[in-house]
Amino acid sequence: MEVTEVVITREPVELYKVLKFEGLVGSGGEAKLVVSNGLVRLNGEVETRKRKKVVSGDIIEFDQTTMKLVMV
Repeated sequence: MEVTEVVITREPVELYKVLKFEGLVGSGGEAKLVVSNGLVRLNGEVETRKRKKVVSGDIIEFDQTTMKLVMV
């Protein structure tokens, strides 16, 4: 499993925004939809709260992509 590091400059960040800014979905609305439909895992657990706050060290999995948040 390849893990991509995603650099964030502030925390916390809303989960759906990470999906949107990383280009995994086409829009913020689509990002909220995939989260609320249970298609995203946060730290190994299904996460359905689209405005869930994520921080450095969190692992996000979606659509065969695994990302680790890293604070700069």
